[in-house]
Amino acid sequence: MSLHYETDRIPSPEAVAALYDAAGLRRPTQDLERIGRMMTHANLIITAWDTETDTLLGIARSLTDFSYVCYLADLAVHPDYQKNGIGRELIRRTQEVCGDEVMVLLLAAPAAAEYYPHIGFTKVENGWFVARVR
Repeated sequence: MSLHYETDRIPSPEAVAALYDAAGLRRPTQDLERIGRMMTHANLIITAWDTETDTLLGIARSLTDFSYVCYLADLAVHPDYQKNGIGRELIRRTQEVCGDEVMVLLLAAPAAAEYYPHIGFTKVENGWFVARVR
């Protein structure tokens, strides 16, 4: 497999929606305008690409202040490329860009809950949220 990583390359909404659907992330992938806004307003996007076809294989989309906290909003790797270290590398690069002072925080999809402790994340019990209206 020949791949390369890019920082802050904003993929097309179509490419992101296809990746999210393939990876099983529950996102509003039928609303490409909304997916586009999700990409545009994130302030740290790290992507993995197939070098030969320039196909999006993985993405880490984050919101961060680069000083204290980084919310890793989306981590997705195409299922055909999972278990090759791409997700781990996307997270490592996210941490590298943010620096040692920054905590990386995420909400895990139930299907991925076992993955994160395996790569060094600690489970937290003190989280709260207000649900989306749509």
